[in-house]
Amino acid sequence: MHQRKSKKILIYFFLLFLVGSINNININNLKFQSIKNINVTGLENEDNSIISKKIKNLKLDNIYLINKKDLNTLIESNNLVEKYFIFKKYPSSLNINIDKTSFLARISKNGKIYDLGSNGKLIENKYSNNQLPFVFGNPEIIEFFNIKKIIDESQISFEEIESLYFFLSKRWDLELRNNIIIRLPNDNIKESLKLASEFLHNNEFKDIKIIDARIKNQIILND
Repeated sequence: MHQRKSKKILIYFFLLFLVGSINNININNLKFQSIKNINVTGLENEDNSIISKKIKNLKLDNIYLINKKDLNTLIESNNLVEKYFIFKKYPSSLNINIDKTSFLARISKNGKIYDLGSNGKLIENKYSNNQLPFVFGNPEIIEFFNIKKIIDESQISFEEIESLYFFLSKRWDLELRNNIIIRLPNDNIKESLKLASEFLHNNEFKDIKIIDARIKNQIILND
């Protein structure tokens, strides 16, 4: 009985060795096609071409064994990218579709003017026109997005704004395209904007120049 079990075990080992050897031979002889086509879309032609060339420089061996980390890092290093989708087209093509970030405002940093994208990145000011609102002061990016979110939830359209002024006290002033200035408090900004908009869209107060909403539950008008 013991001898039979030993023979069976030896047979199993032999079969495993044989199958493994065959598989290894097949794998060693298997040659994958290298990536021949890299198609990038979504940005301007020049920017698409730059990303495509950088991907080629990664020297990706084949479509089956792509280093996703390196590929993602390269694509995300372009500040124009909001999000992207990578599609493998077998056997040797890679298609990358990019959603371009939206330009929200212009801002000065270290003596240079940048566009601020909806992806939170600063982009060299050569892509957008100068109709974007300008941010004065030195806010953190998150502070800009906080005030924009409040504005977007108010009765005032962000497109109505000419400039945003950020102060060291962490509060904002808004200058509208009709030259009216809204002075906002540090807290309760949403409620203050709601009060301000009631005067802003009232024809009886069409000559006002400043809406001061810094005091809670009060509005001071200056013409």
